[in-house]
Amino acid sequence: MSTLQLARTAYAAPDAPTRTPRGLEYDLLARITHRIRAASAQGRTGFPALAAALHDNRRLWTALAADVAASGNGLPPSLRAQIFYLYEFTDQHSRKVLAGNADPDVLVDINTAVMRGLRGEGGGP
Repeated sequence: MSTLQLARTAYAAPDAPTRTPRGLEYDLLARITHRIRAASAQGRTGFPALAAALHDNRRLWTALAADVAASGNGLPPSLRAQIFYLYEFTDQHSRKVLAGNADPDVLVDINTAVMRGLRGEGGGP
């Protein structure tokens, strides 16, 4: 994309609402979760897409873990610990899925529960 195209894109919708950090986290989780579901539904032919989606999911969870591990994080300590535990589980389970020893549905369930929590619907970590 050229510099001109980037500038047009950046200023094309000045009335667009500003996203909150929670909204951004929700959107990222939703997109990645959709990709995991779609790739998983394709079976063996969807494995490359599943591997890419799992990689992105692990990157997101790594960023979340780094955030809750930071001393300045304002979340309650118990919630921080739960999120860090989910990161560890997600990382380990993703490895099992990639090795063909586990199903990705658990990862979809975790992401969906966290998305509900981000929306204030309960069921978060």
